Amino acid sequence: MDPRSLTPALRALRVCLHLLMAGLLALAALKADSAAGVALAAVTGGVYAAGSALPAVRDSQRAAALWLAVLWASWLALLWATPDGLWVAFPLYFLQLHLLPVRWALPAVTLTAAAAILSYVRHGAAVNPGVFIGPLLGAAVAVATVLGYQALYRESERRRRMVEELIETRAELAAAERHAGTLAERERLAREIHDTLAQGLSSIQLLLRAAERALPAGSPAAGHIEAARRAAQENLAEARRFVRALSPPDLEHGSLAAALERLCEPGPEPSPRARLTVSGTPVELPTPYEVALLRIAQSALANTVRHASAGRAELTLSYMAGSVTLDVVDDGKGFDPALPSPASGDGGFGLPAMRARAESLGGTFTVESAPGQGTAVAVSLPLPAGEPT
Repeated sequence: MDPRSLTPALRALRVCLHLLMAGLLALAALKADSAAGVALAAVTGGVYAAGSALPAVRDSQRAAALWLAVLWASWLALLWATPDGLWVAFPLYFLQLHLLPVRWALPAVTLTAAAAILSYVRHGAAVNPGVFIGPLLGAAVAVATVLGYQALYRESERRRRMVEELIETRAELAAAERHAGTLAERERLAREIHDTLAQGLSSIQLLLRAAERALPAGSPAAGHIEAARRAAQENLAEARRFVRALSPPDLEHGSLAAALERLCEPGPEPSPRARLTVSGTPVELPTPYEVALLRIAQSALANTVRHASAGRAELTLSYMAGSVTLDVVDDGKGFDPALPSPASGDGGFGLPAMRARAESLGGTFTVESAPGQGTAVAVSLPLPAGEPT
């Protein structure tokens, strides 16, 4: 483990392990009755200190295993020289469990406990239950402590990643809501300007035309009426420019058909093959009509991706004498329209929202579907009477 990644608590435990190993080796050296025992205790301490200082032991599992093997061999030699070396088994348990995979660490801990027990018996100690219970209990405590800590660490990391994902998701949702709010406000302003200011100026212009025709020839008011009519015409054109500027970005650089064509283009994510067909003679539609048809098409195509698992979708935009219709047909798994539909997760443009959009403009919205037979969505909007807007 990289020392820079250690928390203060783990750094303290690491220092305690070093002190425990040094203390136990010093005890074994002091109680050794031969120079060989003292020398082997020093060798074991040197091997331990060298491995603790080497970055390769922290970064490579292979280097860690090699170091543990050398340390274990020097410890076995120390056990051979003095029975007091068996106390070093306890910090060895933690090292093996910390540096080796579980499938290797558990056998290594078992061998270390067995070596400690056999060494105690070899040096002539009386065989009693404590000879076996001590090393085995120490091994069990070490295994439970290390594995428990690792489980807590994994859970902590899982929760940390979950919190990071939630923070990222919240930021994305906030950005999406701001974008959706901006688009909704633009559409609302465009609708308000179109339905009030632009229509009022259009009516004023018509009334001024009628007044101009009703005036007798040479009337002194004719010039004023003509000037007023031109002012109304110029302001109507300005209002229409405002409406176009506030319309959705998809409609800024082309017609409704062009925007629908762009919807049919394949994107980076898997999506059904979509094709647009335009029938009839295209006419200029009011901005609210274009916005409603575009949003309904977007929502219907989103449903084919999210819910229908469709492979193909057909869009048909039809201009007729008194209405404009949009049909979206897919070959997906379909559903039963009579059953209550769950709330849509595509940003609020589910079937109820599509129906509300169409009905707010005096149109109709129908859905035809059956399980396994695809879905057909149709919206029809009546063209407004009077001059084009």
